[in-house]
Amino acid sequence: MKCPYCREIDNKVIDSRMTKEGHAVRRRRECLLCNHRFTTYERIEELPLVLIKKDGRRETFDRGKVLAGIQKACQKRNISINTLEEFVDELERELQEMGEKEISSSVVGGRIMTKLHELDDVAYVRFASVYREFKDVNDFMAELKDILDAPRK
Repeated sequence: MKCPYCREIDNKVIDSRMTKEGHAVRRRRECLLCNHRFTTYERIEELPLVLIKKDGRRETFDRGKVLAGIQKACQKRNISINTLEEFVDELERELQEMGEKEISSSVVGGRIMTKLHELDDVAYVRFASVYREFKDVNDFMAELKDILDAPRK
């Protein structure tokens, strides 16, 4: 593991522990050259998921891309990055548990929408406006009306 500060390859593990969910090992490391500390995560390497896009293209599932989209929807909302990372971990786990090698991007988008709706209504509407490709204000207002008419959690 290269040090992210000086790129030295020699380092030592100071602490190892299982993440809360038990799906990864968190390791605190210290570089033997510059003495900076950094964290790494060890996860089971799973078969890559392939998304079938709306236009028929196939693309490997990219958790970074999903996290970036969710972060953008949750921008300026009181939601921690840890919550968002757990959100993506849970989504990725659910998709892996489906046992399919290829999954429609609409299935992934639908699951993200459902989870965002539970997490934060504003983030949900922001994500929906991009995901569902709202054409005008009427589409936006219809989505808001559905949220306002739905019974509260």
